[in-house]
Amino acid sequence: MQVTFLGTSSGVPTRARNVSSVALRLPQRSELWLFDCGEGTQHQFLRSELRLSQLRRVFITHMHGDHVFGLPGLLASLGLAGSSTGVDLYGPDPLEAYLQGVLRTSSTRIGYPLAVHRVKEAAEQGTLVMEDDDIVVRATPLTHRVPAYAYRIEQKPRPGRFDIAKARSLEIPPGPVYGELQRGRTVTLEDGRIIDGRELCGPARPGVSVVYCTDTVFCEAAVELARGADLLIHESTFSHAEAEMAFQRQHSTSTMAAQTAAEAGVKQLALTHLSPRYAPGNSVTANDLLLEAQAIFPNTLLAKDFLTLEISPSE
Repeated sequence: MQVTFLGTSSGVPTRARNVSSVALRLPQRSELWLFDCGEGTQHQFLRSELRLSQLRRVFITHMHGDHVFGLPGLLASLGLAGSSTGVDLYGPDPLEAYLQGVLRTSSTRIGYPLAVHRVKEAAEQGTLVMEDDDIVVRATPLTHRVPAYAYRIEQKPRPGRFDIAKARSLEIPPGPVYGELQRGRTVTLEDGRIIDGRELCGPARPGVSVVYCTDTVFCEAAVELARGADLLIHESTFSHAEAEMAFQRQHSTSTMAAQTAAEAGVKQLALTHLSPRYAPGNSVTANDLLLEAQAIFPNTLLAKDFLTLEISPSE
């Protein structure tokens, strides 16, 4: 999977950081998924190498403006382009009413299929938000001032490595049949032999998993959702010194994000949703938050707008 940060500021945009949005490019398909859509997100698309026409799904964490104000404009522009085959939206209960109100009062017509899915029930009951042939998405409630949800995107286990040498020793002719066997399927050869592909493949290999967690104060639900993930994208609105304010506003500090990563046993942590108070030149900067987190969870990086991460499956 390829992750691109389109907005990494909290509350309001700054000169260097737009408000929240993260794009996910999925492997082996011309498809983008978007997580949150703060004001100006479509402008961020124009400044990136991403193609808005590939947008297929949008997942909203909660209804605060810095996470949703860019959505109506983005959907309207996508409609004017006339290149979308449809978009599925996932989010809190008020999402559909919000969009309908904006689109109706602005006389905006969406000329493609648009479906809105409420995630509350799946998040609270631990069931799947969505599933296709390759990906499952789960969610969990977070601890914030309004209903908010974290999302886990997980690729299903991949087939084990195909033993070409063994296939050749069995005199199985190369070609499309190899692909079928590599998927673990049973194939009947032209000579009548029946070959079980599972006997030619090693153990199944885990797929990639990414967790997007914002906005919340530290909570055990986030730890459980992030368990063993390849990448945890977690808000880091405040420094450790501002912990009291973080609890009051139900946001995370750098150390809360790192604690979540450490307890969940993730492979990598990316800090995002940074308060503008930590802009360069101030007494405390974003790099100070990074150092605080790294003291607890060393494999931490500081997200910035247009940073792209390639998340590869473990072999």
